[in-house]
Amino acid sequence: MTEQYLMDPERKPMLAGVERAATKIAAILPATPLLPLEIDGTTIWCKAECLQPIGAFKIRGGWHRLTDLTDDQRKRGVVAFSSGNHAQGVAWAARRLNVPATIIMPEDAPKAKLENTKALGANVITYDRMSGNREQLAAELSEKTGAVVVPSFDDPWIVEGQGSCGIEIRQQMLARTGSEPDQLIVCCGGGGLASGTTLANPDARIFVVEPEGWYDMKRSLELGVIVPVQKDPPATECDALQTLRVASITFDILKARNAVGLAVSQAEVHHAMRVAFEKLHLVVEPGGAVALAAILAGKVPLTDRTAITLSGGNVDHLLYAKIIKGG
Repeated sequence: MTEQYLMDPERKPMLAGVERAATKIAAILPATPLLPLEIDGTTIWCKAECLQPIGAFKIRGGWHRLTDLTDDQRKRGVVAFSSGNHAQGVAWAARRLNVPATIIMPEDAPKAKLENTKALGANVITYDRMSGNREQLAAELSEKTGAVVVPSFDDPWIVEGQGSCGIEIRQQMLARTGSEPDQLIVCCGGGGLASGTTLANPDARIFVVEPEGWYDMKRSLELGVIVPVQKDPPATECDALQTLRVASITFDILKARNAVGLAVSQAEVHHAMRVAFEKLHLVVEPGGAVALAAILAGKVPLTDRTAITLSGGNVDHLLYAKIIKGG
């Protein structure tokens, strides 16, 4: 695949792009740990993306996208929209590359994510999640300033960047066990991590996990067409996974691989967060714990070549303390 083609914004994400992204990420960041966890006598493997410098896997897509900006684009800056983890990933890359960044974030985003994004030097604009249109706000700002829009999942660079996590999982499993993963259980909002990881592991079974009431990818995969979240979705602590409608760029990849969608309850998520704390000594946010929640709830048959993502650890302190305590 030519370098010129991999710079085409209209391309589809592909393995060659994921491998290129993985090389770029490996040059600046160590691989996050792949930790063993025994469940009912079977050892599964947990990818601790909560240990990234920004506390989430989103640093991957942000770095891959911004490092491919032209000199002129870097001067004009970027605009992104996110509940917090993509915001921090873009802001981290922008600060390192000296690129101006504006991030559109929901008013109800966790305080920790808002503060961390601002601390990384980004200009933050807030909006109402249920009545505002973040894509429209970003498009208007881009038109006004010339900034490049960096979506949270509807972008080939973002999918390929997140897929570098899947490359690491495959390499680490080969090194630890001598075999590639035979199934991957991945936290899913818009599907960037899930679809990128799918490209990186072409022979693995794929399960994507969302919170109850926000399982638009699950329903879309079951129906074979993209459908939005149903009207008046419930409140959820999984703020990172509150995607109202997935995009064809991620859906098409998962559909082609016959990915299976799963949904987990708040109680199941809380249990998974406590297990991650007690057994792996990791702080995992609600949205980052849904894959483990599905495993612990018995929604996926276990194999000794199962890998899951613990995709983020950015959670407000008081909420985390309450969950760990069992409240």
